[in-house]
Amino acid sequence: QVHLVESGGGLVQPGGSLRLSCAASGRTFTNYVMAWFRQAPGKEREFVAAIGHGGGTTYHEDAVKGRFTISRDIAKDMVYLQMNSLNAEDTAVYLCACARESVLYTTRRMYAYWGQGTQVTVSS
Repeated sequence: QVHLVESGGGLVQPGGSLRLSCAASGRTFTNYVMAWFRQAPGKEREFVAAIGHGGGTTYHEDAVKGRFTISRDIAKDMVYLQMNSLNAEDTAVYLCACARESVLYTTRRMYAYWGQGTQVTVSS
């Protein structure tokens, strides 16, 4: 079992920035692909970004490419999502997920473990 806990969400003005963190524990962290998803009220959960085992490969969805950056610190068992130039469309619960895979999947079903999420609200 892998346990994931997100933090760093909050209320931010349009154009502002936030850095989300995901703390992993319970299993060998380096064997898992990590990802961020988000889910707005009444909408389906959507993929945001993923990062490989060693942190050398990343993939960001087009909607956030150039604004969001996923990274990981293996020594600290941490995954981050730096979010810049936020707008109202980014408002959602952001969830951290992990998969015992070698491919950076974008589909929810490939990720076995999930955190509870952290709320990000972008509003003036």
